[in-house]
Amino acid sequence: MDSLAAKIKKKAIELGFCKVGIVRAEPLAEESPRLFEWLGRGYHGEMAWMNREPDKRVEPKLIFPEARSVVVAAMNYFTPHEHVDSADAGKISRYAWGDDYHEVLKEKLRALLSWIKSEAPEADGKICVDTTPMLEKAWAVRAGIGWQGKNTNIITADHGSWVFLGEMILNIDLAYDNDVVSDHCGLCTACIDACPTSAIVEPYVVDARRCISYATIELRDETLPDEIAGHLNGWLYGCDICQDVCPWNRFEKPSSEPRFEPRDSETSIAPDTIDSMEHEKYVERFRKSPMKRTKLAGLKRNAAALATCRAINSD
Repeated sequence: MDSLAAKIKKKAIELGFCKVGIVRAEPLAEESPRLFEWLGRGYHGEMAWMNREPDKRVEPKLIFPEARSVVVAAMNYFTPHEHVDSADAGKISRYAWGDDYHEVLKEKLRALLSWIKSEAPEADGKICVDTTPMLEKAWAVRAGIGWQGKNTNIITADHGSWVFLGEMILNIDLAYDNDVVSDHCGLCTACIDACPTSAIVEPYVVDARRCISYATIELRDETLPDEIAGHLNGWLYGCDICQDVCPWNRFEKPSSEPRFEPRDSETSIAPDTIDSMEHEKYVERFRKSPMKRTKLAGLKRNAAALATCRAINSD
């Protein structure tokens, strides 16, 4: 008879996850010093929440006191479409083409937790998707989902790095995985070499303040920093360069989740469209989209910077 852990993994796959691992809920003792060093260098930029109660990121019992196990689930979001390569197109990061992944993963994890409770009535748990202070990439490595690449993304051998991560902290003991995936980046420096702003300051370390994704999504300044604005490479929202060049993404496979398909078949939006967009249209266009994160003012700022960058480069 399958153990409960095996049944949980099987159910998770049925719900649409592509990889699942289960590990003991214990402090991330090895990862903790690296987190605090990264924060100490100010590499989190203006993402103040990263430095708010950082101990919670490495100790699951501070999030869920009854924690005994952590279920880590990955969901493939790759869809076989390409960006529009046009002078009047502003590229959107692949993760934001469809519906907000937070809601998609939470829905599936809630269904999984409900099923677990039906199998083990004593079970209870806490669902975590990005916004909860979990060091999710470290948990993904521990659970055998993949390894953390030099661009700091989790890379899987069978889906590349196009995966979302979600966790569930449970109050029950389970059979645990102990097969950690070794680092397969080797001597490759494709992501480091390709980053136009040198945001990957050393292998496995990203300075968010130099990152196009951080600047176009998280930064709340009225204008983009010159070192970002001058090297947007066509990006309006986010950036996929370090993933696009990763050799492991040759193993990408189409997602089975239709909500990750590009909305209105758009993988890019013209800066002029954003510049002239009224609030009502913004609300309609980006309802339940990850792109609502940066708000209309942020999108207009990005569009203006992209238009200026292109004008300068065309002279």
